[in-house]
Amino acid sequence: MADSGHSSDDSSLDSRDANGSQDSKLEFSEDEETLITRMFNLVGERWSLIAGRIPGRTAEEIEKYWTSRYSTSE
Repeated sequence: MADSGHSSDDSSLDSRDANGSQDSKLEFSEDEETLITRMFNLVGERWSLIAGRIPGRTAEEIEKYWTSRYSTSE
């Protein structure tokens, strides 16, 4: 019985990971937000350079975060 329960837990984790991974990756820590802001002020929209300073983050994630937070639709 324990095995069947464990298997369903594994599959539910897999589907949750696949469905919720985009949302969770856009959650940045305060340190990451501060670093992104500082790096943006130094190098501009060089997302790959900024992402290189934040382990586990891609340039696409950084750009998506920045545009969702600081869109320039003025």
